[in-house]
Amino acid sequence: MHQIIVVGGGAGGLELATRLGDTLGKQGRAQITLVEKSRTHFWKPHLHELAAGSMDLDVHELDYLAQSHWHHFRYRIGEMVGIDRVARMVHVAPYHDEDGVIVTEARSFHYDTLVMAVGSQTNSFGTPGVDEFAISLENTAEADRFHRRLVNAFLRAHAQSTPLRPEQLQVAIVGAGATGVELAAELHNATRDLVSYSLDRIDPDKHIRMHLIEATPRILPALPQRISDSAHRMLSRLRVKVHTNARVAEVLPQAVRLANGEIIPAELVVWAAGVKAPEFLKNLGLEVNNINQLVVKSNLQTTQDEHIFAIGDCAAAPWLGHEGHNVPPRAQAAHQQSDHLVRELARRLSRKSVRPFQYRDFGSLVSLGEYTTVGNLMGNFVGGNMWVEGLFARWMYMSLYKLHEMALHGFWKMALTTLARFISRRTEPHVKLH
Repeated sequence: MHQIIVVGGGAGGLELATRLGDTLGKQGRAQITLVEKSRTHFWKPHLHELAAGSMDLDVHELDYLAQSHWHHFRYRIGEMVGIDRVARMVHVAPYHDEDGVIVTEARSFHYDTLVMAVGSQTNSFGTPGVDEFAISLENTAEADRFHRRLVNAFLRAHAQSTPLRPEQLQVAIVGAGATGVELAAELHNATRDLVSYSLDRIDPDKHIRMHLIEATPRILPALPQRISDSAHRMLSRLRVKVHTNARVAEVLPQAVRLANGEIIPAELVVWAAGVKAPEFLKNLGLEVNNINQLVVKSNLQTTQDEHIFAIGDCAAAPWLGHEGHNVPPRAQAAHQQSDHLVRELARRLSRKSVRPFQYRDFGSLVSLGEYTTVGNLMGNFVGGNMWVEGLFARWMYMSLYKLHEMALHGFWKMALTTLARFISRRTEPHVKLH
């Protein structure tokens, strides 16, 4: 039987494994295997809400083992460390639990078709102090660590008898892409919710300050100017201090030092500047670019091996119709690439050629918490380019997550879980307090 291995259980990889399992796996045409180093899945675009405490991990995470049982694919825990392209084997490292006890030994799995969907990670650009003193929101563990430190900072400030130090209750977010901007807005609301739970010695307007630091001339540099300007105005109304043309030279234990010598005191520093694909991709014998992405052809096959495909943030895929540009690293791109490979891998099993992938840009939306959402909708969805903001834009932003859930669970389970979350939300604190 044809062996299809998907490495990486992020948005694109898990959707692909699920839908291949429901089709080729269920029909007995192929055996689908997902290799993933984590036990549970969480939609990465929501990590800023998890960090702020406005979203509960237990409610929104998905168990890979259960998903594989329900959708006819195999889940194998462990981190991929290499491949043997001649024998077509994926090598997976041993998996240890939190106490260091080995759970699974090193293993190797045969593939006929391999799909790399390992995502991306934060790029520190070699900046001193990032690894030691900053938190990067790359996974749920990091987001949860930030939130615990945030709550502890507020409890400490409320209980101490001495005046607040300059860095206390100051948060510096380095990188004003979508993650940084959304986190700044989300934290404005979450910190005020925290204070409302009897931490009355803290004056939000006087004591709390968010700093958003961006090396380029404007925030959201990858998005249209109008989105950037609107988001900047809203952040200013939320009293977020925006620093543009500000390159970070060093992250200090409780501050950020800019290249011009300015020191920004901060009790918490989040690094959200730049992304790169995982380092191990450079060692697979495949073509990569300067940020470790696997270079793929228009049909998502790697340039040096027709049996290996790549999707999502780890793939440098040409954007057909936009000469010289790659498909942008967005959740909607991973979703579309997953959808494309579901069809094309079925054709490949029938010995038909794999057709090119055509990315359709439906626009960009940036959530500014409960205050507003701004962005543009474009392409076939609206027949042009339409500016949106407010409640309608908020609904469109939320629909991206619902499409992801529907791809994993189907319509009715998605609808019922959404209703259950809405009901439970009415009886719980609006911010996580621990």
